[in-house]
Amino acid sequence: MTLTNDDGFSLLKRYIEQTIKIQCSNYKEDYIKRRLLSRMRSTSTATYGEYLKHLHEHPPEFENLRNALTINVTEFFRDADVYDLIRKEVLPTLFRGRKTIRIWCAGCSTGEEPYSLAMILSDIMAIDKTLSGQIFATDIDEVVLKKAKEGIYSEKSMGKLTDAQIHRHFTKLPDGNYQVKPHLQDLIRFRPHDLMSGQPVSRFLDMISCRNVTIYFTEKQKDELARTFHAALVPGGFYVMGKTEYLGREVEGLFNPVNSIQKIYTRKD
Repeated sequence: MTLTNDDGFSLLKRYIEQTIKIQCSNYKEDYIKRRLLSRMRSTSTATYGEYLKHLHEHPPEFENLRNALTINVTEFFRDADVYDLIRKEVLPTLFRGRKTIRIWCAGCSTGEEPYSLAMILSDIMAIDKTLSGQIFATDIDEVVLKKAKEGIYSEKSMGKLTDAQIHRHFTKLPDGNYQVKPHLQDLIRFRPHDLMSGQPVSRFLDMISCRNVTIYFTEKQKDELARTFHAALVPGGFYVMGKTEYLGREVEGLFNPVNSIQKIYTRKD
């Protein structure tokens, strides 16, 4: 299927921005087109114009398109090496300088990442009762945020967790699913947030985790987001990226590498 901008692509983008509230200009054009073509094949529509007509006539497709554009793929402790470093080096370093820390999990999707961080934080707090922490978990998609707040996951989702982690942090429900226990939920504040707004969810943050999100952004948007994160972190605060992501030349001077392989940085003043 070969399409050009003359087939209604610009009109469809404007419609998406107005109705789904996703700013297409913040993403690479090829990425938007690939996601749209995927939905067009599923709906047997041949042009952008036909797909726009399909959206008008079939409201349930809005949710399918939203999911396709945001690609909410995640799991507990995704990339275990990163979490090992957070557990053994990042959080202990932060707690050496203070008794409470504030973390922003940006682009949290259905909640597996912030709950993974909360498990680590909870284990540290259990050893030293004087320590405390707060995690802000945000996503532009309020549908996945609702699922994250509920904290209910299938047995398959538990695959990377040990029996001890499951027993300590989850309650098995009668239907076979697992519910996150209150002590984890109390550590997290879920909020809707657009990363491209230019405004952080909060200031004076000790750590920001934004993993596997910026790979879909333009270079300009990546740089703007890095500047937003730099301004939101305390001096020496940690920025954790996805393993396939990178800092652009315009902003790499804002951060010092801690572990270049696992993409962990600290704010440079």
